Amino acid sequence: MIQTILQWTNYLLLGYFVLLNSGYLVMTLVTFGALVRYRHLLSAYSPEEALTSEALPPITLIAPAYNEEATCIESTRAFLSLDYPNFEVMVVNDGSGDATMERLHAAFDLAPASRPPTATLPTADVREVYQSQIHPNLWVIDKDNGGKADALNTGINFCNTPYFCAMDADTLVEGEGLIRMIRPFLEDRSTIAVGGIVRVANGCSVRAGRVQEVGMPSRWLPKLQVLEYLRAFFFGRVGWDALGAMLIISGAFGLFRRETVVDVGGYATDTVGEDMELVVRMHRRMREDDRDYQIRFVPDPVAWTEVPSTLRVLGSQRDRWQRGLADTMVRHQRMLANPRYGRVGLGAYPFFYVLETFGPIVEALGYVMFVIALSMGAISGPFALAFFLVAFVLGMALSLSAVALEELSFRRYESTADLLQLLALPVVEMFGYRQLNAWWRIKGLWSYFRSKEGWGVMERSGFRTADS
Repeated sequence: MIQTILQWTNYLLLGYFVLLNSGYLVMTLVTFGALVRYRHLLSAYSPEEALTSEALPPITLIAPAYNEEATCIESTRAFLSLDYPNFEVMVVNDGSGDATMERLHAAFDLAPASRPPTATLPTADVREVYQSQIHPNLWVIDKDNGGKADALNTGINFCNTPYFCAMDADTLVEGEGLIRMIRPFLEDRSTIAVGGIVRVANGCSVRAGRVQEVGMPSRWLPKLQVLEYLRAFFFGRVGWDALGAMLIISGAFGLFRRETVVDVGGYATDTVGEDMELVVRMHRRMREDDRDYQIRFVPDPVAWTEVPSTLRVLGSQRDRWQRGLADTMVRHQRMLANPRYGRVGLGAYPFFYVLETFGPIVEALGYVMFVIALSMGAISGPFALAFFLVAFVLGMALSLSAVALEELSFRRYESTADLLQLLALPVVEMFGYRQLNAWWRIKGLWSYFRSKEGWGVMERSGFRTADS
């Protein structure tokens, strides 16, 4: 009886891995076609010519900062050095307890200034609004602590431009980032949000707020996250964009139509997944109001971010990400498999709800039950081989395809040593790191159902400057 239960349990778990990896395989094929089309499109788009165009609308970069003394200066310099004719930078200090404000004051000669709000999204109290005496387009808002979403809403309230770019204060944006991000808005007036790709800055050399030399991190934990980011953005962003069902825009780099965000109520302050929740809510409101809209992703505007380098910090981050995902999925679950919400409701939402939200439980159970069944002789040799091929080898192949897509499209890691590391990482990741990630995500689900709040720990060591 026990062996029969183990056999059927493993059959079901094998089916899960087949379904999951088949979905990623389809996304790989979709992504490849989308990147080929995008590269062709780029050949007809010149950022240099766009810079001289009077049609480019003004943009405000909003960067919430909480205890970001290690990276806030380099990031702000990167924002200010962007190649765009008309933009403002708005750093929102969310009640930092470290020297973030002191460093900003010293580096940019801040002085109190008058700037009336243009919206009334509810936020924590604003202490003071400052303007840089060195860079007139740099504004710093000092406010009481209210969380990242609250800080973003504060920035939106003081935003005077039709578009805003939501950033992380520890993020470096490449010079042509905004020019490439604004293109979908200019091509289609119904576009309300656009996401860009985020890459790992650990191991890269930075000068004057710009990434000068791209390299792999020296530590194994950030190395593995390089592979994760490639896989997540190529499969999870490019693929879903090609299918017309973009469900998430990274909070580290997203451009939004301000009027639409204010109309839907701004960022939700009662979730740690405010970036995904906003995008899902925008989909929902646009569909329910029968409004024409587009939410897009473009893979070449690049933002670089520092990723965790310790297990404790990374585990806390993944716990938070999973809580945010679960909260968004449950909060808007009326969209699940609902034809009213089009491709999002019938495609992306079920995928994220079933496979991404609750998939870690099934995955971890699969590993445990496989080992138990194998030790008890409840499964045959051919089945064990099939399980290994589907759960491990196919997973490694999909990760390798993400590396291949990177090499065929943008190839940011040019050295042979870096490429060899990227090719080896799928093997390293599959045995230990992937299981650890599943455990962190399960803990995140448990934290969500226990109504745990808060962001957890996040420590920054700062970017490696070119002269260091």
